[in-house]
Amino acid sequence: MNASIPLVSASRGELLIPATKVTGLLRRIAAGWLRATEADGTDLDPATTLALARRLSDLADQIDVECIAVRSPVSEPPTAGQDD
Repeated sequence: MNASIPLVSASRGELLIPATKVTGLLRRIAAGWLRATEADGTDLDPATTLALARRLSDLADQIDVECIAVRSPVSEPPTAGQDD
């Protein structure tokens, strides 16, 4: 499978990738583990696999929430004496 991930070079030389690519990867890994466990295609313990898959999904959700918080404008509180 070939994948193309857009990379962004930061000012200090770090390479960055879009958060949607990271969260998508985490969710695909979790789903693959679950599919393999359901199909008896792995020696992994089903309870452990489920716990790990949930943790990856939770991590992906957390990244999404944090990105939304960064991108969402924060409304400033009204200043004293200003009517809304």
